[in-house]
Amino acid sequence: MPIVKHPRAAEPLWHEWDRKAQKCGLRHTVYGINGDQYTGEWLDNLKHGRGIQRWKRSGAIYNGDWKRGKRDGYGSYSAPDPVTREYQVYEGWWRKDKRCRGSSGTASAAVQGYGMMFYASGESYEGEWSSGLRSGWGRMYYRDGSIYEGQWAADRPDGQGMLYLPNNNRYEGGWKDGKKHGPGRFFYFDKGQLLEGIWVTDVPKCGTMIDLSRDEAPAPTPYPIPKIELADPDGVLAEAQAMFVDSQSE
Repeated sequence: MPIVKHPRAAEPLWHEWDRKAQKCGLRHTVYGINGDQYTGEWLDNLKHGRGIQRWKRSGAIYNGDWKRGKRDGYGSYSAPDPVTREYQVYEGWWRKDKRCRGSSGTASAAVQGYGMMFYASGESYEGEWSSGLRSGWGRMYYRDGSIYEGQWAADRPDGQGMLYLPNNNRYEGGWKDGKKHGPGRFFYFDKGQLLEGIWVTDVPKCGTMIDLSRDEAPAPTPYPIPKIELADPDGVLAEAQAMFVDSQSE
């Protein structure tokens, strides 16, 4: 009995092209139609693993970890300043395409780890991040030589922190929205004095000033501070602090 063979249906050519276009595993450089380029690992047609992304339009470069098409893990990101064109560099942790606190996949590790940002102005920051903003604990080195070390929220000093000035004077106390706010102490080491009191949006509203190591100060005042004649100076300051707390809770 004769055997009839039916020819196998030819697979459309675009099926083969589509299979070759699907990216999985390590690939050489892949170029986008806008000129962007990526070199690294893929999974299910998404950047996943280690890789380097270069953006043609902005000139930015990211080298680090990816997860399902987004920067996620540890990596460095450098981009030119829009005005000076000098590069700013961030090196640290990412999550869902944004700078964040370190994470290794566990809830306890999610609050650990730091990132460093080097600005084109010469300033730098090292500390914690959240949703691309400085948040948590961090240290900022300013161009004028000042250093702030303490708590941050929404990219500004907020909470408890210390500000070291170039002349060695120092403020330590409360901050809010980037300004001194709340109980604090200002050490005037150049004059040998200490101001302890309450600040509101960078302005000391009340407090006591005393001499502190005045004999060792490089530029002391001509005369020492006279003795306070209030019957209860500590009580006056405590009352002012209580009024401040009450006003903040309203």
